[in-house]
Amino acid sequence: MTVPHGELSRVVRAHAGQLAASLVHLTGDFSTAEDLVQDAVEAALRHWPAEGIPERPDAWLYTVARRRGLDALRRDTRYRDKLGLMLWPAQPDPGDRLRLIFTCCHPALPRAAQVALTLRVVCGLTTAQIARAFLVPESTVGQRITRAKRKIAEAGIPYRIPADDELGERLAEVLAVVYLLFNEAYLPSAANPAQARDLADDAEFLAATLHTLMPGEPEVTGLLALIRLHRARAATRYDAHGGLVQLPDQDRSRWNRTAIADAARLIASAAARRRPGPYQLQAAIVACHAEAARWEETDWAQILVLYDMLLRLAPSPVTRLHRAVANRYVGGPAAALAEVDALAGPLDGYHLLHATRAELLRDLGRPDEARAADERALALTANPAEQSLLRQRLNWA
Repeated sequence: MTVPHGELSRVVRAHAGQLAASLVHLTGDFSTAEDLVQDAVEAALRHWPAEGIPERPDAWLYTVARRRGLDALRRDTRYRDKLGLMLWPAQPDPGDRLRLIFTCCHPALPRAAQVALTLRVVCGLTTAQIARAFLVPESTVGQRITRAKRKIAEAGIPYRIPADDELGERLAEVLAVVYLLFNEAYLPSAANPAQARDLADDAEFLAATLHTLMPGEPEVTGLLALIRLHRARAATRYDAHGGLVQLPDQDRSRWNRTAIADAARLIASAAARRRPGPYQLQAAIVACHAEAARWEETDWAQILVLYDMLLRLAPSPVTRLHRAVANRYVGGPAAALAEVDALAGPLDGYHLLHATRAELLRDLGRPDEARAADERALALTANPAEQSLLRQRLNWA
């Protein structure tokens, strides 16, 4: 039996985050846990190609890591003091991942470090993927992660879900982690659809777990609704060749209407608490798209209102760019282009700014400038599906 390398890597990655969380829980040390994860992964890469992927990959990896950990303890001069660690459970606890997320999102850590550490250790994203999400250099992300680990060790930050009166101060960071994890799944930086599905599953699982833990928190409910709305049309986002299908061209008859209706109920439940937040508003925007039977029936005026509300609560250049896209269908392409051009400074390195600008320039009958903008967008994106779409535009121009 020979296991394809891509499938092997996907399965290992899918379980590495859970394994890391369980080992941090058991050892109380990030470095030790990472060493044990690496040992288990190396063992899998040696054995699984010939022997096949086991029925329970998570249990296999956990067992190997457990044995390596016990071997290390036997060589440790403090072995007798750590003897209790030999009573590790036989299987990893799925709740460990959520506990580790709250540990990483401790208020003693800078917010950017909290999110970067969690995405790397708990969710298994690479520093390159995290850097893409933050629009910063990889070296910056690496430094944040290293400093955060050191701070957790030096400050003795406990590994646990906080008490009720502590949850609120960490919630924004925890939600940011889940949101960024889903963003990487929604538009991955590498051509690996299977990995993207794993990340999407992870994000929805974590959001649903948070919703169970905090059912009265409207932003948790909003994030879960947002994820489910996007996943409801996942089957139509790519064509048979892996090409990106834009929203106007997607087959809406294939969207998961049950998931859309479920998300709508979540949005209504969150709205009833009268505490609007960014995730609720983003979910409401996506719901406007999902509930339109045809592209031409999209309620752009309502979407524009929702973006204005979102900008008041959480202003950002990217949100302003999205608002400009909506304004294309309300105020016209000239008004939208003026908004986009005003963002040239903060978003010059963001490919979607240039791709959006190209569409607006094309609408306004300025093909040469549109082509230059598409070329700039192509140079900035690492996503294969986006690259393919931009090349098609350039070939048509």
